[in-house]
Amino acid sequence: MNKSDIKNFVQILKDTYPDATCSLDFQTPFQMVVAVMLSAQCTDERVNKTTPSLFARCKTIQDFADIDLTELESIIHPCGFYKNKAKNIKLCAKQVLENFNGEVPQTMDELLTLAGVGRKSANVILLEAFGIANGIAVDTHAKRISNRLGLSSQNDPEKIEQDLLKIFPKEHLKDINHLFVWHGRKTCDSRKPRCEECSVRNYCKYIKRDRVLNCVIWDRVFFCAKRDLVPYLVIIHQ
Repeated sequence: MNKSDIKNFVQILKDTYPDATCSLDFQTPFQMVVAVMLSAQCTDERVNKTTPSLFARCKTIQDFADIDLTELESIIHPCGFYKNKAKNIKLCAKQVLENFNGEVPQTMDELLTLAGVGRKSANVILLEAFGIANGIAVDTHAKRISNRLGLSSQNDPEKIEQDLLKIFPKEHLKDINHLFVWHGRKTCDSRKPRCEECSVRNYCKYIKRDRVLNCVIWDRVFFCAKRDLVPYLVIIHQ
């Protein structure tokens, strides 16, 4: 994409999803950290049904550090992988208290020292808790969309992020983080993408390839129905 294409691409998505924002509920930076941890391999909807009781029980970072592990596991059980998540939440709370004076750090390098926080999570925390957009959180939606649009051919999230950062200027990073998630959920589904409804289909390599493939398959099925043309078909496709 050239600069004009990038600007148009982002604007089209913004017009398509004017309400695109983070769907995780939180009130404090550490609640955001916890919500992001719980969202791993879990829907935001499920997380938002779980966190009210959790945040009512743990009102401070110290509460998260002090809560009994078994009780914490019981509360977050619906989010899956609850044993590992509970362990990371307690350790992370302790690290924030001991290493950062009880304040969630605001840099990528510092966030990556916290238990349960990887680069994707750190990007989300920086953006949603502090309004800092220096990167792109490559989740399953961003990965799928980047590959289908032809923005990146990589499979590794960090490599995909680096490809995207070469394409999108800094002023678009906040929007892209939200728009890719919404586009992935509402249109570019993993199994049944709604390509004909897609507002950015003119930029998509996936739909162009799919149209060509469908034509070939249709021709093959059509000709196979007429036995006298099968030899001709074989010659065409050799």
